[in-house]
Amino acid sequence: MRVGGLQLSGMRVGGPEHSGMRVGGPEHGGSTVEARDFPTNRGGLCQKGWTAGALLRTPARLTTPLLRVDGELQPTSWDTALDFVAARLARTRVEHGADAVAVFGGGGLTNEKAYLLGKFARVALGTAQIDYNGRFCMSSAAAAGMRAFGLDRGMPFPIEDLAASDVVVLAGANPAETMPPFMQHLTGKVIVVDPRRTATAERADLHLRPRPGTDLALALGILHAVVADGHFRADYAAERTTGFESVWRIAAAWWPERVERVTGVAARDQREAAALLAGAGNAHILTGRGAEQHANGTDTVGAWINLALALGLPGRPGSGYGCLTGQGNGQGGREHGQKADQLPGYRKIADPAARAHVASVWGVPAESLPGPGRSAYELLDSLGTEGGPRALLVFGSNVVVSAPRSSHIANRLSTLDLLVVADFVLSETAAAADVVFPVTQWAEEGGTMTNLEGRVLLRSPAVPVPDGVRSDLDLLRGLAIRLGQPEHRFPADPEAVFDELRRASQGGPADYSGITYQRLRDGDQLHWPVPSTEHPGTPRVFLDRFAHPDGRARFTPVEHTGPAEPVDDQYPLVATTGRVLQHYQSGAQTRLIAELNDAVPEVFVQVHPDTATRAGLLDGGRALVVSRRGATEALVRCDVTMRLDTVFLPFHFPGAQRANLLTNPALDPHSRMPEFKVCAVRLEAR
Repeated sequence: MRVGGLQLSGMRVGGPEHSGMRVGGPEHGGSTVEARDFPTNRGGLCQKGWTAGALLRTPARLTTPLLRVDGELQPTSWDTALDFVAARLARTRVEHGADAVAVFGGGGLTNEKAYLLGKFARVALGTAQIDYNGRFCMSSAAAAGMRAFGLDRGMPFPIEDLAASDVVVLAGANPAETMPPFMQHLTGKVIVVDPRRTATAERADLHLRPRPGTDLALALGILHAVVADGHFRADYAAERTTGFESVWRIAAAWWPERVERVTGVAARDQREAAALLAGAGNAHILTGRGAEQHANGTDTVGAWINLALALGLPGRPGSGYGCLTGQGNGQGGREHGQKADQLPGYRKIADPAARAHVASVWGVPAESLPGPGRSAYELLDSLGTEGGPRALLVFGSNVVVSAPRSSHIANRLSTLDLLVVADFVLSETAAAADVVFPVTQWAEEGGTMTNLEGRVLLRSPAVPVPDGVRSDLDLLRGLAIRLGQPEHRFPADPEAVFDELRRASQGGPADYSGITYQRLRDGDQLHWPVPSTEHPGTPRVFLDRFAHPDGRARFTPVEHTGPAEPVDDQYPLVATTGRVLQHYQSGAQTRLIAELNDAVPEVFVQVHPDTATRAGLLDGGRALVVSRRGATEALVRCDVTMRLDTVFLPFHFPGAQRANLLTNPALDPHSRMPEFKVCAVRLEAR
């Protein structure tokens, strides 16, 4: 779980060597949470952080494995559950092949869990079919960063650098609600790009409100203004980049007045944004899910990177481009092997040298490792189909609520021969499983997390593990041994797993080989890459060169195409989804905390009063929000700050209140990110 809004970078559990939040001991029932001063959170916590201890004593906690018998989940022993799952997995592999078994991970798993999960899939199961929910959160920014810089690290500079920034652009990010302690770092002018007047936008010096799905056109318009008004950093471009001419051939046609007609953002505001950025001594451009979760999300993020490069920001001390990571271990979770196309250290699984290195660490032949598998939505969509997986293991994710076109995904899950879920509460996905394993949660286990700056953080257990509960590492070890793997190949001790991860990542883009638990216990602040135990870490990458072989960043030509699903007479409005302050991700955890759930107990649709009136809706009444894929029941919240053509729904709620009943699974061709942020809908009175 992300606590304090900044991916555990603002929490301390177990001792002073960790980060900035302390959990009370047994005399408090493990429920007291205190902030600690740390570079990322500066002693602050959000509401989710200070209430997180309540999860440690929730009555909904699972403490025994569950096995479905005669249609009902019944308590059973660990040995019985492990034996059952291992036997079914082995039989499925024999009868249908290794790829008939799939694994779905999560961006909240520790580095050790993500690493061992990827190893388990490829060695113990031999399957290529593994991906994770980070594909729904950060994959477009990762793809754009790799394309532009040759390396994906969400923020390639410490978060403290933002405090010295004269101007910060937040494109599609709402940190005032999603990571409130982050706001302390924004001391200069703030430009917010968001169709909604969010809590972050209310604090902005300039709020640009594009029509949903037109962010790329807006970035092109601001880039046009930068060049046309004489602010282009030609010296930087010549020395440190390639490809500007191909980008300018497109941006030259997107003058601000044309962009205004497409986006609704006034030309004068585009030029003001360009002037503010150009006149700043230090400036940063940061993107979030609002820029990424589109069928052209990689190109949209790429357009903002192009703007940053035209201004000479990336790799310049005190300035830069970065991505605000969305999950508890969103950065580390995508570096060490639970993504369909990757091996530990951010290596590509199709690279023969990468395969040889990792296989040597694992003690298996390189040719035994499978190749790339399906991306997250494609994996879920293929379940139970001809040639698709017939068994699925889910760790740290609640896909019944979080996946786009979620009713379809729930139907796909129901066709499986075997669904296994590891969780500490009975999430909506766990409730549909054949076997549920009760596993440890954040304050009960040790391990490392990598925050949005690439800073590796160590946490130690703060409270005892409840009787009957085991760690995910124990679970993977138990299954691997039952599947015929030697005991030494799957250790369950986090430090032992991390030591192996260090060796597997050595020489890769995300090199952790110089990081040790002892260095972290001693208080070393280590940002990867850390290629040796004497290396101090790399808080600022790109200062001297970018990660492409020639050391230069790449301008990438991108063109505005608009949403995959346009509005029409039958579906005249645009629905966009997002988070609220009190809830996190699918809400499986935060909905169990009374303080949070009482504040926002159900899904709502935020709509302009005039739009509501035209649909026959009343503020506080009920509405049906209908798309081509399904309908969501929601409470009506009228808000005069909303665009007339746009409605908003948070995605934290289950059942008929799932916002993802509506969303479009159209995928970005580069990142395979679904288009969560734009779908055509209509409103109906209930």
